[in-house]
Amino acid sequence: MRLCSIASGSSGNCIYVGDERTHLLVDTGISKKRIDEGLHTLGVKADELSGILITHEHSDHIQGLGVFSRKYEIPIYATKGTIDGIKEYKALGKMPEGLLHPVDIDHKFQLGDMEIQPFAISHDAKEPSGYRIEHGTKSVVVATDLGIYDEYTVEHLKNLDAVLLEANHDIHMLEVGPYPYPLKRRVMGEKGHLSNELSGRLLCDILHDNLKCVLLGHLSKENNYAELAYETVKLEVTIGNNPYKGEDIPLMVARRDSISDIITV
Repeated sequence: MRLCSIASGSSGNCIYVGDERTHLLVDTGISKKRIDEGLHTLGVKADELSGILITHEHSDHIQGLGVFSRKYEIPIYATKGTIDGIKEYKALGKMPEGLLHPVDIDHKFQLGDMEIQPFAISHDAKEPSGYRIEHGTKSVVVATDLGIYDEYTVEHLKNLDAVLLEANHDIHMLEVGPYPYPLKRRVMGEKGHLSNELSGRLLCDILHDNLKCVLLGHLSKENNYAELAYETVKLEVTIGNNPYKGEDIPLMVARRDSISDIITV
């Protein structure tokens, strides 16, 4: 089972999860050209995809969906609220008929070899979700755009082999940065984004000996940078109430403009 970020950041997100027979994308928030290039690096052809999972309808998660869908007509899976948002997003253009399939929060479904469980996240979208994806005894999660987390979130992130977890912003950079005040409040709010510090604290709650990789994602271009996210999350793990130290964690940072290393579990 493989996990790879084709792109992750506030400007566009597209994540690959797959194995030898089943290939999935989580979000298509970048151009068709960049998605094709990422899949080529992974040795996957776009028409081999079993499905596209959409977390929510914001542009940095769906802006490539229209062009990609008209070319390849891959089935799309999302909550009903997210599908409504996709249909309202006029910039996508006309979508091919019959591609949009509604899924329910906390109800598992099967795509090829993969069992997929959507779970609710706190974000300012119609019905946003993260995805836990399992194949046999292996499991990975894609969890970004989290304003807050709670025990429900932690339960869905337990016993993972790998996770792509949001570390969107540094609180101080956001506070003194160029964003207008209402946008700062949105980002820091309960339906906004997870800070580096909160990402590290959430990680403390899900660490275990068999977690093979943590991929930090959805970094803000204006209010974060990779080294800061990396060091802050490591520090939160070291000082947190858990038996691990930051240097014990197999930690990487996903980039907005390049494909990540391929994580195999």
